[in-house]
Amino acid sequence: MNSDRNFTAIDFETATANQNSACAIGIVTVEQGIITNEFYSLIQPPQNQYMWQTTRVHGIKPKHTAESPTFLELFPQIEHLLKGQHMVAHNELFDRNVLKKTMSLYGMSYSALGLPEMWDCTYKIYKNKGFKPARLNSCCQVMEIELNHHEALSDARACALLFLDKDKTVDLSFQDVLLTP
Repeated sequence: MNSDRNFTAIDFETATANQNSACAIGIVTVEQGIITNEFYSLIQPPQNQYMWQTTRVHGIKPKHTAESPTFLELFPQIEHLLKGQHMVAHNELFDRNVLKKTMSLYGMSYSALGLPEMWDCTYKIYKNKGFKPARLNSCCQVMEIELNHHEALSDARACALLFLDKDKTVDLSFQDVLLTP
């Protein structure tokens, strides 16, 4: 199977600056270049605590996650979506660390998922293609991909579409005019 057409895109939102404070997850499964499954859930972060700075970014507040499952409770629903997969994220280091550190917080073994040491990163891919800036919303604007930025499922879906379109030739000579500050 061609791993560029079979992969899982993931995005987390966090409640605080701690990378073990996942408060939302979006997972998109791509098989043979087609999105075949999407998963989204709010997650109750540790002590359901938030920083106003993160809430300002994604809009998720303690009242939204008060009745949500913890990551430990949610994990049985998502384990099969992640285990042994070719993983893609827009900022792979961040999302990979959120997964690792959140699993560690609950005493779970990240290595048991059988994931590669590094994942494919659409930020790096598009930066290397000459996108300036290469933020998710900027890449989506140039690539004409619909995005509700900082909503985990929308971000994961956009990442999946960017990864599928990574070999597409794009005229970047006009990107400064398109991109909003």
